Amino acid sequence: MSAEKRVDLEEKLDRELDRDLQSDGPPPYSAAKGFIVSGAIWLIVGTTWGFIGALEYVAPDLIQNVSWLSFGRVRTAHLNIVAFGFLTATLIGVALYCIPALLRTKLFSERLGVATMWAWNAAVLVGAVTVSMGYTQAREYAELEWPIDVAVLLAFVLILYNMIMTVVFRREKNLYVSVWYFVGAILWTSMVYPLGNVMWHPKTGSMTGTVDAIWLWFYGHNVIGLLFTPLAVGAAYYVIPRVARAPLYSHTLSIIGFWTLGLIYTHIGTHHLMQAPVPLWLKVIAGIDSFLMLIPVFTVLVNLWMTARGHWVNFFGTAAGKFVFAGTIWYAVVCIQGAFHSLNFVQRVTHFNNWVVGHAHIAVFGFAGMIAIGAAYHILPKVCGRKIWSPPLANLQYWLIFLGLWGMFIALTIGGLVQGNSWLNGESVYRVLPQLTMYSALRVMFAIMIIAGALVGAYNILMTVSRGERIEAA
Repeated sequence: MSAEKRVDLEEKLDRELDRDLQSDGPPPYSAAKGFIVSGAIWLIVGTTWGFIGALEYVAPDLIQNVSWLSFGRVRTAHLNIVAFGFLTATLIGVALYCIPALLRTKLFSERLGVATMWAWNAAVLVGAVTVSMGYTQAREYAELEWPIDVAVLLAFVLILYNMIMTVVFRREKNLYVSVWYFVGAILWTSMVYPLGNVMWHPKTGSMTGTVDAIWLWFYGHNVIGLLFTPLAVGAAYYVIPRVARAPLYSHTLSIIGFWTLGLIYTHIGTHHLMQAPVPLWLKVIAGIDSFLMLIPVFTVLVNLWMTARGHWVNFFGTAAGKFVFAGTIWYAVVCIQGAFHSLNFVQRVTHFNNWVVGHAHIAVFGFAGMIAIGAAYHILPKVCGRKIWSPPLANLQYWLIFLGLWGMFIALTIGGLVQGNSWLNGESVYRVLPQLTMYSALRVMFAIMIIAGALVGAYNILMTVSRGERIEAA
């Protein structure tokens, strides 16, 4: 096809797309905007609950006789709100913009997208309330009761349907790698979620004994690896070339990273059980594959960093670029740490203490969370047709979260090493606790910075949506 005919065809497709976007129903990108705004609000709630839990380490008697604010319930609510209310919602919102944009079409059903957004937020709200009331399956990342599991699974299936139908009716022949990651994340999770939550046992949501522990960590680690990771990597693959204003370094590397992630990540959950009586062959597979995970991770990182090479000034100049690039740095840190954490002689020191808590925070919030916030800032003007309300506030949010997270990670890591070495040398728990007071206090201090960042970000996003300077929507 000649260049002139191709230009004419593209202009015709653009006119058809414009007519489609002006049809009846919710405005374009309503679902994406709803997920992003709700994610920003949930981040305030989730970090506040986390702060209360951290405060109880320093002042355990500060909140007495309030059952729904006891540490066990606050911690569970904090995890579910941050993981599913903030992180998953924000990244799904990003995906519901990026997929139609990359495919030169509209979302298959904006109405379905908006309905799913409300259903998702209702499930997160009911889940947060019920676990705060003590109704839980008592399994990490799988605490929600069976009726809520049904609602979450239904939401995943509807999102997947909307994404796949958008791909089917696309105008762009080629599938950019972000589309692979977004659709893969929802497809994999739609299969793993009912298995991990043992939904065929509605009364308990679990199996029995060691088998349930193995089953749980197959699921729990795949929430990180097959939901958060592909959604975040897909967002990074969309944002980084656009911020750099350069083509992706290698599409071949991007596809290698996608398939090796799916092939390797599903086998490493048992590295959480190295000190438990599980079969040795499972431990060996988990340990080997934990190191093999360096392949998909650094395939992605090399591809993204080579894309950004020579264009660093573009990243330093925007909050969105800084957030996403910082997320890629955290991705490297968390993968290297996770690989060595799977070794038995390392776990003898790090297991069951604050080291693991620090690792979890940089995986969920450092890697995926910072990419989610950066991607949301990048696409929000295109989603709502308004400029970011205050770029200085976006930069302030970046530094509050960046410094707060690094400080919390360092405090938790040092505190965990103190705990682990003390226990390894036969110290009793009551003698170790006073040694941790300083690190717990530092955790609270840095948590305040993260909450402040969440507040600043939510205000900036809400003001952008409602009062930002109007521009032509993408």
